[in-house]
Amino acid sequence: MADTETGEPPYLSPELLQDMAGTFGLLASTMRLHIVWVLAHGECDVGTIAAQVGGTVPTVSHHLAKLKLAGLVRSRREGRHQVYLVDDPHIVTIVRQMVDRMRDQTAGTRRRRGVGA
Repeated sequence: MADTETGEPPYLSPELLQDMAGTFGLLASTMRLHIVWVLAHGECDVGTIAAQVGGTVPTVSHHLAKLKLAGLVRSRREGRHQVYLVDDPHIVTIVRQMVDRMRDQTAGTRRRRGVGA
C-alpha cells in the first residue's frame, strides 16, 4: 500500500525487516512448516505432532523449542502432557494462504499438462 502523497511504500525499519526475515526463515524448514500446519488445525502433544509430520519425538521437540522461542508456538500443561498450539493467528493465516496458493498453482499446472483432467 503506497503513501497517498508520495506514491512510495511505507517505511520499514531494518529491525522490522530483520524480524520478518527471521520468522520466514523459521518457516522455511519443511518440518517446522508442517508442525505449524498441524497446530493450525488444533492443539496437540509432541507425540501426536511427531506421528502426523513423520518425525521423531526428539526432532519435533527441537523444532517446537525454536518455534516457542520465536513466539510462534506456545505450550500448556494438560495432565502429564505438554500441549502445543500456535500463539500467533497471523502465522496461521499466512500458512493457510500459502497452502491455498500452492494448491491452486499445482492444480493449474496439472490442468495445463492435461493431468488429472
